[in-house]
Amino acid sequence: ITRMHFQWDWLCLGVLIINSVTAEIENEETLDADVEVEDFDKQSQEPNVGREKSSLEVVYQTPKPTGDVYFTETFDGGLSGWMLSKTKKEDTDDNIAKYDGRWEVEELKENTVPGDRGLVLKSVAKHHAISAMLTKAFIFDTKPLIVQYEVNFQEGIDCGGAYIKLLSSSDDLNLEYFFDKTPYTIMFGPDKCGEDYKLHFIFRHKNPKTGEYDEKHAKRPDVDLKKFYLDKKTHLYTLVLKPDDTFEMLIDQSVVSRGSLLEDMVPPVNPPKEIEDPSEKKPEDWDERPKIPDPNAVKPDDWDEDEPSKIEDPDAVKPEGWLDDEPQYVPDPNAKKPKDWDEEMDGEWEAPQIPNPKCETAPGCGHWVRPMKNNPKYKGKWKAPMIDNPNYQGIWSPQKIPNPDYFEDLHPFEMTTVSAIGLELWSMTSDIYFDNFIICSEKEVADRWAADGWGLKKLVASANEPGMFSQLVTAAEDHPWLWVLYILTLALPVGLGVLFCWPAKKTDEDIDFKKTDISKPITKGELKQEREELDDDEMELEEEKENEDTVEDVKLTSFAEDEREGGEDIDDDEEEENEVAVESQEEGDKSNKSGSEDEMKEADESTGSGDGPLKSVRKRRVRKD
Repeated sequence: ITRMHFQWDWLCLGVLIINSVTAEIENEETLDADVEVEDFDKQSQEPNVGREKSSLEVVYQTPKPTGDVYFTETFDGGLSGWMLSKTKKEDTDDNIAKYDGRWEVEELKENTVPGDRGLVLKSVAKHHAISAMLTKAFIFDTKPLIVQYEVNFQEGIDCGGAYIKLLSSSDDLNLEYFFDKTPYTIMFGPDKCGEDYKLHFIFRHKNPKTGEYDEKHAKRPDVDLKKFYLDKKTHLYTLVLKPDDTFEMLIDQSVVSRGSLLEDMVPPVNPPKEIEDPSEKKPEDWDERPKIPDPNAVKPDDWDEDEPSKIEDPDAVKPEGWLDDEPQYVPDPNAKKPKDWDEEMDGEWEAPQIPNPKCETAPGCGHWVRPMKNNPKYKGKWKAPMIDNPNYQGIWSPQKIPNPDYFEDLHPFEMTTVSAIGLELWSMTSDIYFDNFIICSEKEVADRWAADGWGLKKLVASANEPGMFSQLVTAAEDHPWLWVLYILTLALPVGLGVLFCWPAKKTDEDIDFKKTDISKPITKGELKQEREELDDDEMELEEEKENEDTVEDVKLTSFAEDEREGGEDIDDDEEEENEVAVESQEEGDKSNKSGSEDEMKEADESTGSGDGPLKSVRKRRVRKD
């Protein structure tokens, strides 16, 4: 039973290990647990039909909007309608200030959809700026704003952004001079430098009192964004702003962040009603110390501040065999002066020092010094103990006064009208791919647009996914501890096979349990002697039975006489019990006799003829006391 329990323990352990590996691979392919998956529109599911088809069978058609839109761009027709910036970046060295980064329109390097082209940032360590006017301006009133586009970091990303800017409408907006200071209403998209992975959502809010604009940043998503920058796949970025002053950010149609424009922006849209009085200053006699040294404390007379913290150990003894005359290091006898050594330029050559070989077997070499130990008399510099400050007044803070700049904007969704879209980027990595921009107000339109563009890219990428082995290796590169699970998983079937299939070594208990009684071969003479002994035993048994019957009869007779003398002391029930006892005794005698006859019969049958070994089984007879 113990062995079976041990085998079942191994089996359960194996199942747990396999499940953990499977769960880890599935986790690598999904977002963080906090990601909330949006329900796809029914139309967005249509491209998933036929997912098993090869990428070569995908027939690409340029997406077309199915509803009212403010801007769309697929780049399948080139850069028509886009304007390259001709200005320079301010506050930057002239050699890198110019927006001379190169843009190209081309297909993806991997998981290519034939005929599907996108805008690609090609230059490294250069400023890039390109923009286009919207089909019609978007006015923030009663309709939501949906901004959506695709990004693929084809070479990964070291430091750089892939965000877009929705440029504010103005009479002097000139896309030829689009640069970093051009006023924008919303900035949205991925950005990364070092190990800081960001997803920006910034909007410029106009102060209703001063007319100045301040940037309001959305709080960082709680989702780990690293995967989207490094997997070299095309990802869909979506921003949704609603008239109820809420927002959502999605990646691949899954919500990664949501919040309120009034509560989840930094700094807040509306300033505080009260502020600290800037003209008020802390009084000079204000005491903020909760504890002070005890002014009445006196240093003890025996407190010696000059005692060192360490002293030589007076009880230490130099180890035997210590080589006082041998240095710890000696010149290397095998070293030779280099041939190009110039003593006039390099000085006198000296062989390099090596540890003295004589000190390797000795406790030590050179001048012996007593080891140091903690000084029991050391107390350090005396300080008065701390006591509660009787004059403590607490931490000073200025009084609150009404904020003269206070205002309350209850609908920050009503932002500045947008009339253009632009990309103004710097990157240390090339080949950043952009595609399928759309600005609209209806979710169904955005979903349909995504299905016709990003959906096909996702389908092709899924068809070209590496096998399970490659996925396991990739997962182990990110999490090296998975190698241990892989090794255990491979070794587990072998171990289980050995446990269940390998012949088990029989123990002494198993042998005793399974062993049958085997009779020893005996000779004819021994058999004859045993038969005689059986006959004698049978005769003795019969004599004992006869004696017992006689004794029993005597007892019954005596009992009957006593009964008659006692008269009516014994009732009829007791007489019946005595008769039953007598009958039981007689039946027992008969059974004993029958048993003896059976034993004799078995003994006779066990006798045989021939020269071969004979077998017999000695029967144990039970005698009645």
